[in-house]
Amino acid sequence: MARHAAADPLEIDILKGVTKVTLHYNLSRPLAGEDFDNLVGVHGTYGMVRVQPSASLDKLTVDYDASRLSKLDVLAVLHRHGLPVVS
Repeated sequence: MARHAAADPLEIDILKGVTKVTLHYNLSRPLAGEDFDNLVGVHGTYGMVRVQPSASLDKLTVDYDASRLSKLDVLAVLHRHGLPVVS
């Protein structure tokens, strides 16, 4: 059964009031080994919506809820999880 483009009511409720912002970060080195476990841990931070490494593993794209976090908060979360983000 194909899903329609419209979100289900639960998804709509979750996204209400979210000010989604996308940031792009360069990394001081490509991601490797335990970085991937650390990357998964970032998603447990309230307000972090998505963290996606580039195919070359030397950049991150981060979507976050700007009504919950600032750009400095996002950077601090990435550093706290040991990710090699260039500030």
